Amino acid sequence: MSTWLITGASRGFGAEITRAALDAGHEVVATARDPKAVETLFPDASDTLLALPLDVTDQEQARAVVAMAAKRFGTDGGGIDVLVNNAGRGLLGAVEEIPDSAAKSVYETNVFGTLNVLRAVLPGMRRRRSGHIINIRSVGGFTGAPGWGIYASTKFAVEGLSEALAAEVAPLGIKVTIVEPGFFRTDFLDASSLHTEDRRIDDYAATSGATRTASADRNHTQPGDPAKAARIIVGLGGDEKAPLRLQLGADAVARVEDKLRFVRDELEMWREVATSTDHDDVAAR
Repeated sequence: MSTWLITGASRGFGAEITRAALDAGHEVVATARDPKAVETLFPDASDTLLALPLDVTDQEQARAVVAMAAKRFGTDGGGIDVLVNNAGRGLLGAVEEIPDSAAKSVYETNVFGTLNVLRAVLPGMRRRRSGHIINIRSVGGFTGAPGWGIYASTKFAVEGLSEALAAEVAPLGIKVTIVEPGFFRTDFLDASSLHTEDRRIDDYAATSGATRTASADRNHTQPGDPAKAARIIVGLGGDEKAPLRLQLGADAVARVEDKLRFVRDELEMWREVATSTDHDDVAAR
C-alpha cells in the first residue's frame, strides 16, 4: 500500500485516478478546490481517503496538504509515495487572439501550480530517497495544433521541466513520468474546464476557428476511456520500469509518430546547414 497525492481529483482524470488508486488498496490524498465534491464521489472510502482543499497556485496551501497527509496517514518524512499532478486548465484560441490576462491565468495553474506542488512534495521524497512523480500533461505538450498554442505552450513547459527533473532526482531514487493523453471522454472540453477566447480574428477561421468547431462537435464523443487510462496510470505508480513518457490513446500515438517523422525528415534536409556553423577548427577535428 502506498500513499498517493492527486490534484484536481473532483472530476475527469483526477476522479478516475482516485477511484483506481482506492480500488488498488492505496491511501489517497485527493485534492480539489471543493473537497466536498471528492467526498461525495467516494462516500465509502473514509478510512483510506483524505479529501483536502487545494488551489495549486497557492504554495502555502500545497505545503499544508503535505503536512496534513503526514499527520493523517502517519507517513514518514512527509511521505507522499506517488504524486499525480493532474490539476490544469484549458485555453482555446489563436495565439494572437488571446490576451495576456488569459495566458497568464493558464500558466499560473498549469505551470506554476505544478511547480508549487512539486516543491511541497519533493523534500519528503528526497529524505526517504524514494517516490514517483506522475505529471498528467497532454499530447499537446509534445506537438502543437492550431487553436491550442498558448495551452500547448504550458504543456511544453512542464514537459521540459519534467525531463530535467527526472535527471536531477534519479540519483535520489525518485522516478518521473510524463503522461501524454490524447482526447478522452472527460469534461475537459466543457466550459467548466476549457476557456474559449471570445475574440475571433477572421484570418484564422480556417485554422484555430476550425479547431473551435471541431472541439465543440467532439465534446463527450472523444475516443479515450478515462477509466482505462486511470488503471494504467495507477499500475505505473512506484514501478521502477515506468517510462519517462507515456502516450495514452491511439490518437496520441499517431500524433507523436507524425511529429517524430517530421522532425527526422526536416533534420536530415537541413543537416548540412545546421552543422556548418561550428568554428573551422572544430569542424576539422
